[in-house]
Amino acid sequence: MTHIERLDAIRREMKSQGIDAYIIPSSDPHISEYLPERYKCIAWASGFTGSAGTLAITADFAGLWTDARYFVQAKEQLEGTGFELVKLKTQGAAEYAAWLAEQLPTGSKVAFDGNLASLAVAQTVKDILLPLDIVVDGHVDILDTIWSNRPTLPTSPAFLLDESTTGEDTVSKLNRVREKMKAKRVSAHLISSLDDLAWLLNIRGNDVPCNPVVLGFVLLAGNEITLFIDPNKLADADKASLEQAAVQIRPYAEAYSVVSSLEADTILLDPKRTCFAMYDAVPTSTKIIEDLNPSTMMKAVKNQVEAAHTRNVMIKDGVAMTRFFRWLEQQVQHGTLTEISIADKLQHIRAEGENFVDISFDTIAGYRAHGALPHYKATETSNATLKLEGLLLVDSGGQYKDGTTDITRVVSLGHITKEEKMDYTFVLKALIEGSIAVFPKGTRGYQIDAITRRPLWEQLRNYGHGTGHGVGFFLNVHEGPHVFNPSNVDIPIEKGMISSIEPGLYREGEYGIRIENLVLSQDLASNQFGDFMDFETLTICYIATDLVDKSLLDDRHVQWLNGYNAWVFEKLSPHLSGEEAAWLKDKTEAI
Repeated sequence: MTHIERLDAIRREMKSQGIDAYIIPSSDPHISEYLPERYKCIAWASGFTGSAGTLAITADFAGLWTDARYFVQAKEQLEGTGFELVKLKTQGAAEYAAWLAEQLPTGSKVAFDGNLASLAVAQTVKDILLPLDIVVDGHVDILDTIWSNRPTLPTSPAFLLDESTTGEDTVSKLNRVREKMKAKRVSAHLISSLDDLAWLLNIRGNDVPCNPVVLGFVLLAGNEITLFIDPNKLADADKASLEQAAVQIRPYAEAYSVVSSLEADTILLDPKRTCFAMYDAVPTSTKIIEDLNPSTMMKAVKNQVEAAHTRNVMIKDGVAMTRFFRWLEQQVQHGTLTEISIADKLQHIRAEGENFVDISFDTIAGYRAHGALPHYKATETSNATLKLEGLLLVDSGGQYKDGTTDITRVVSLGHITKEEKMDYTFVLKALIEGSIAVFPKGTRGYQIDAITRRPLWEQLRNYGHGTGHGVGFFLNVHEGPHVFNPSNVDIPIEKGMISSIEPGLYREGEYGIRIENLVLSQDLASNQFGDFMDFETLTICYIATDLVDKSLLDDRHVQWLNGYNAWVFEKLSPHLSGEEAAWLKDKTEAI
């Protein structure tokens, strides 16, 4: 079936069920960002492969609502599919619900699959549409009836991590969560989010590409702890370890029925990380408390063991990046490299590192105009051949059993313009400003976002994505609850959080620039004015200086850049060959 044929099939099914509008979110029953193949519903229906978006389909219009990161990509991928791009004004907002409210008459019916919509999204849709006497049904899976050969759920094995890797055992983590439950006076707590489950039980898997998680739910009810998982995924020794921690194991498919028969007075659910179908399964006699999963904040604050492992991982990853860029510089002369071939080569080089498991997301190798697409992924049709001119942006990361990395660098392939050097230097200034920020305890992400953007704002430049996101420990590369973006006002930056700082600048059709490091928030000092914090930079990879216009930098920026590159050479050179070290020495020379 073509995408137009799939859209026609969806509309026929809508008509047969009396549905006037159907909503398809980009999600799964665990409200994941990256999805198992079975739940890549938007890609199947429309061809759009971005990780954020929502389809809304009526009898005469089909739209994809997505944010600025995907405008160009969506426009290209939706061509000829019957779907149109609708540009979100606010990232993550349910603006399609307001559009449906304007388009649909009283008595209309709107439906969606409650397994794919978070409680928060479902409530927003209902709050907007129900007062207009528009019926909302959150239990309709149209796609399952028309998606032939729909992928089944993954069956990859899962495994437990030792305390020497995680720094805290499962019993201790469970006890901490129970303390939070006690403080909130709830008798039950359901965890649907896969990264929370993985952190809490020190379990990892391979059910989602690039994310070492396993499909499951965890229910803490009374004195019982139940893990709902495909039991065939666990070795007998791991089952025994979980049972020793008082964790019962039941089949994954039983989670909904167990929740529906719950005999608890109260249950704690995270509205942003629990699907509507699970929320609706809770008995009416059980009071639902909506709040952040306690494990989410605990997971975001890395302990000393996790931090130490991550520092070591950064050396391995820095060595891989050094070897990659040296190889690139040598091979690009032949005119045979493409965006896809260099992404494959980088993964191959990373895979040589100890404890490497997978990449942490699909590598973004954007040459020239493709660099202006923040979440670009080369396809066979878009795959550009590298030439000895222009800018190359490479955003990549690795999953190691002892940490997760995410790094972006931009390099010159030759014949760089004055404007490109200016833009690169302003982005570099923004990275440095964010990296050297000193801030009082309690500072929120939107404040770091503004500090980082200032050098670009001063030049009347800006970028359409957030400045940074949390990063997991051998877990999701995008990890909440903290982010550095204009809308994050609720989550304070705490000691031990790992975050990205990744300012950018994009000229559509020309080039894109983004420079990204990971940082660890740490205590700095206390005095009569309060407690202050700053960041420890974790990422270890040279920042190109041949693109820098030194006249645009203040002394403190020059000192930071020279100090950073000198530190990179110091940390990586013992792990490189003589020729590799000499090459890196040249790249890290002070400006």
